Amino acid sequence: MTSNCMEDKLFEDSQLIIFTDGGSRGNPGPAAIGVVIGTKKYGMNIGSTTNNVAEYKAVVFALKKAKQLLGKTTAKKTDLLVHGDSELLYKQMRGEYKIKEPDLQQLFIEVWNLKQDFGSVKFVKIPRAQNAEADSVLNEVLDGRGDHLQETAQLF
Repeated sequence: MTSNCMEDKLFEDSQLIIFTDGGSRGNPGPAAIGVVIGTKKYGMNIGSTTNNVAEYKAVVFALKKAKQLLGKTTAKKTDLLVHGDSELLYKQMRGEYKIKEPDLQQLFIEVWNLKQDFGSVKFVKIPRAQNAEADSVLNEVLDGRGDHLQETAQLF
């Protein structure tokens, strides 16, 4: 299989590992997302919202950005492993928890639809300590220190 340089940097064997984190200070309060795709780090403020909404928005951003980076054809052949430390989000995505909040229901549907753009998408719940890089990105944004992060197009 022929691949371009961007793909080589992001994944091997048609599998892409992504780390996501979302958080707010105050719950609800000022919120941000942090996403790590390969060696690329993305972070952005998302206004005032809850931790759970921020977690979902991080996944939405990650899936849109992965498709943008890979291109439509390659994305369709790529299996994603989306790592994060939000038990609620990952259990909802696997159908283990019901989704009661209307805001989360809409975001769930958006994530579900975005999953169709890839070969497969598997959500992996990891301990917070293993998600330190994505957490660091979101905290840098919330602290106003995220100037060194990759440029992020408005994907929402």
